[in-house]
Amino acid sequence: MENFAAPARPIVARMTEAAASEPNRAVAFQGAPGANSHVAAMEAFPGGLPLPCFDFADAIEAVQTGAADCAIIPIENSLHGRVADMHFLLPESGLVITGEHFLPIRHALLSVGPREAIREAMSHPQALGQCRHWLRANGIRQVAYPDTAGAAAMVADAADPAIAALAPPAAGKLYGLNVVEEDVSDAEHNVTRFVALARAGRPVEGAGPFMTTFVFEVKNIPAALYKALGGFATNGVNMTKLESYQRGASFAATEFYADIVGQPGEPAVDRALDELRYHTKWVRLLGTYPQARARP
Repeated sequence: MENFAAPARPIVARMTEAAASEPNRAVAFQGAPGANSHVAAMEAFPGGLPLPCFDFADAIEAVQTGAADCAIIPIENSLHGRVADMHFLLPESGLVITGEHFLPIRHALLSVGPREAIREAMSHPQALGQCRHWLRANGIRQVAYPDTAGAAAMVADAADPAIAALAPPAAGKLYGLNVVEEDVSDAEHNVTRFVALARAGRPVEGAGPFMTTFVFEVKNIPAALYKALGGFATNGVNMTKLESYQRGASFAATEFYADIVGQPGEPAVDRALDELRYHTKWVRLLGTYPQARARP
């Protein structure tokens, strides 16, 4: 609680109390009230009780301990790429991906003073990255903070007209800030993909299509990745996402995060996963869930 800026603490306290009274309805999210993750939580779970958490690890722990039924976590952005640390936190969490949600992002420049007084903009590194060209063109220096709405609360607390926040417009209303610039972004197609995490998988029902997410580590041999992924091509399984990341300092063991269209139990998917397991050190399925947006 004390990690949040003073203007956010009473709101956080009320929301935490409400979530604690019905943990089966609680939806953990990272950030202060008013953050994009808060907006995503209410859109994805309209009957849920949002539970603000200061960082991603706290949101995951809330689900692990039963303080929340699920969490909603940003995984990637159309302008700025993947969200840092998610590829490490998800596999280690023991949680299961049960859904996805796409949120159009509309940042606003929020301040206690006029537009011409602003010299710095505070926000989450993802938000700053999505607006970096706009900020540079307007001579505004970037200041990183753990979340967008938390930055708005900090700006309200500091009451310095030279410092603004990049955050959802709703955060401005929560913390009494002026919206001095709307729709701040480097491109119109600014969308963040979120995933829902729970302690156990949910029944996958309906006709689909479905997504399956997994991580794996290739063997340290020539053409390892080519061999590992060949089964998806030969079986006609659409892989919509593949990202590599390094664990440890050896730079020898490369791990990959992948999304495919389909689910285990489908013959083509089962054959592709069997071939993947044969050519890799290990494969870990993170979840199968309904597709929220069609992949080409």
